[in-house]
Amino acid sequence: MGYDYDDQNVFAKILRGEIPNTTVLETDHSLAFRDINAQAPEHVLVIPKGPYVCFDHFAAEASAEEIVDFTRTIGDVAQALKVDLGYGGDGYRLLSNTGAHGVQEVPHLHIHLVAGRPLGRMLCRDQP
Repeated sequence: MGYDYDDQNVFAKILRGEIPNTTVLETDHSLAFRDINAQAPEHVLVIPKGPYVCFDHFAAEASAEEIVDFTRTIGDVAQALKVDLGYGGDGYRLLSNTGAHGVQEVPHLHIHLVAGRPLGRMLCRDQP
């Protein structure tokens, strides 16, 4: 199975410094930055720095170091935003879209961390 990574996608350009971003946290293997089309008071995207199209691609091919770094970065962002339950926050939602049915718009793995207000139900059963 092959994954066709497009190195001209917007997140690849952000990682190369071609497009500015509002960085929340950066590590050796991950970058977290504010979403320019925020859907809640806190809306941060967390991406790996490696060329991974989606979560299954990342899980299959990323190194253990990349996987640990990415996972911990997501937790560190929740703490930095003060939305994690361990520090008295009200919680958050993590979302990652994959492929056409998942409505993935950018072919680079990214996790949306959304918080700061009640988010409602994620999916409705009566939608096609």
